[in-house]
Amino acid sequence: MASDSFHCPNSSSSFVLVGVPGLEAFHTWLGILFCLQYIVVLVGNGMVLLVISLDDSLRNPMHCFLAMLAAVDLVMVTSTVPKMLSIFWLNSTETGYPACFVQMFLVHSSTSEESGVLLAMAFDRYIAISQPLKYEAILTHQTVVQIGLAIVGRALLFMVPLTWMVTNLSFCNSRVVPHSYCEHMAVAKLAYTDPRSISLYSTAGSSLIVGMDMAFIAVSYGMIIKAVLGKKSSHRKAFSTCGCHICVMLLYYIPGLVSMYIQALGRSVPAWAQVLLADLYLTIPTMLNPIIYSMRSKQIRRAVLKVLFSKKVHA
Repeated sequence: MASDSFHCPNSSSSFVLVGVPGLEAFHTWLGILFCLQYIVVLVGNGMVLLVISLDDSLRNPMHCFLAMLAAVDLVMVTSTVPKMLSIFWLNSTETGYPACFVQMFLVHSSTSEESGVLLAMAFDRYIAISQPLKYEAILTHQTVVQIGLAIVGRALLFMVPLTWMVTNLSFCNSRVVPHSYCEHMAVAKLAYTDPRSISLYSTAGSSLIVGMDMAFIAVSYGMIIKAVLGKKSSHRKAFSTCGCHICVMLLYYIPGLVSMYIQALGRSVPAWAQVLLADLYLTIPTMLNPIIYSMRSKQIRRAVLKVLFSKKVHA
């Protein structure tokens, strides 16, 4: 990281994040918007983790995956939103090399992990609906742990080479990043050397990960729907649940893919639209996930009410 300064004697060891280029006049209002979203994310996902950790009845594989999703969401937004707010409200635009690259690693690895958890949850629902009697035998505690480790391992295999490639670039020209966080392509485009190899690796790797996950998720939900059609009594509830899950997944995957390809290939899309889409892609799904996936569960709703009102009940 610091080696760049030896190639560029007059260079500093920091980047400057501009926020949302072209919308500087609206930074205060954007800060309010993202602050409110951040509060909702913290409260919603924090409550999910709290009740799952406190309630012994919430220990089945589904709740383990929900806890994983909540943890990943908290890492994703906490690695970006506080710095965004300091840019929007305090004009604190400078960020050091280490902080920038750590943020880059956390943001992009957590997006990969989130995709993996969504796939695991789709598989979990398929097993629960199609093989209810074998559910706990198939998804044992050990299997869930192995799935979690595989999700993290895949993210590391993708992000470690990408982070290494970006950190070894020479930033001898501008250090002004036209973004509100250290998005890897926005940083790589500032390099003195040609960043096309990074763009190719990132686009191909992300497309492979997301494409495979989306394909397997589509197959899982197709098989879920097929299994549900044979159980007339569960049609309405199952279709309602699947419909909500699919909507949230589309809200996560489609903006993410659009944002990725625009960053890599887009030339005619305004910079403010690219950055705002990338920012909202990190906050809106993480805000909706605890509502759609967790609070729709009767067990979790009861556990939340128990935590919130147990003292009043005892009084």
